[in-house]
Amino acid sequence: MTLPKGFGSGGAGGSSSADVERMIGRRVENMTGMITISFIAAWLATFGGTAAGYFYYPWAYPTPSGHFAFIVLTIIEAIGYIFCVKVMEEGSNKNSNGLVAAVIGAVTVGTLFITLFVGK
Repeated sequence: MTLPKGFGSGGAGGSSSADVERMIGRRVENMTGMITISFIAAWLATFGGTAAGYFYYPWAYPTPSGHFAFIVLTIIEAIGYIFCVKVMEEGSNKNSNGLVAAVIGAVTVGTLFITLFVGK
């Protein structure tokens, strides 16, 4: 990999991970929190979109249809979250299985609660 001038081992052709880290700024293994916050925000936005149908347009967006859409979109978002975290940490010694399990569990409980009690 060719690095910009000032990075690398002075023309020897190799680059260390420290050089790449300095060039990029921050390693992706340290971004688990950002991805987790993004996933939670996406889940809340999904609820906000379906809540508009539950409360403001119930004649055009029936409750069972809204629940189905909310559940399917939550599953898709959860798969994407798990994929992002696992690919990001591939090859590193970081392990955030506990965080991922806690967040997915909380979202599952929230989704069930919303599906059972909202819009009825």
